[in-house]
Amino acid sequence: MDPVLLLDVILLLLAVTTAITAMAIRDLLGSVMLMGIYGLLMAVIWADLFAMDVSFTEASVGAGAATILLLSALTRTGTRERTGGDHHLPALVVVLITGSVLIHGTSQMPAFGDPQAPAHIHVAPHYLSQDIGKVSQKSSDGATRRDFGDHVPNTVTAVLTAYRGYDTMFETVVIFSAGVCLVLLLRPRSPLRREQADE
Repeated sequence: MDPVLLLDVILLLLAVTTAITAMAIRDLLGSVMLMGIYGLLMAVIWADLFAMDVSFTEASVGAGAATILLLSALTRTGTRERTGGDHHLPALVVVLITGSVLIHGTSQMPAFGDPQAPAHIHVAPHYLSQDIGKVSQKSSDGATRRDFGDHVPNTVTAVLTAYRGYDTMFETVVIFSAGVCLVLLLRPRSPLRREQADE
């Protein structure tokens, strides 16, 4: 058996087991710690798939910042989950429908690493020819110059110039929005609001 495939399967099983255990236990502190471990496992999986930028993001945000923010939230909410009904039928239906749609959508994707995949045939040649992001412009001396001195430094820069900048921008917006929401949720209560909550 291919050792890389074996490693991928082991990491995937560990990640799934960690996620299920984090959802199942009632101790919120333990759940947060397990989700931090899950983030680290996912970072290793992304690195094993050579998606280093996603791996760094998962390690810093998923295992680092998210864990710290959740631990901060636990200082105000307690570490034990409330007893009572924890099953919500409409939420389960939404999750099942969403999962079915995602599975159906990904079932038509080409095999991983397929050299005949559309991305390798139609998009990759532009990246490898390094003609992404070059804009001709006239300089003050009348000469025509292009971006990057007519040469993109490497393929990763070409990809980033082509579309990943937008992806990163919106990722930043999502993280900023999540931070603002946490600040609003964890802000100190005024004496009036504290009395109303106590009542």
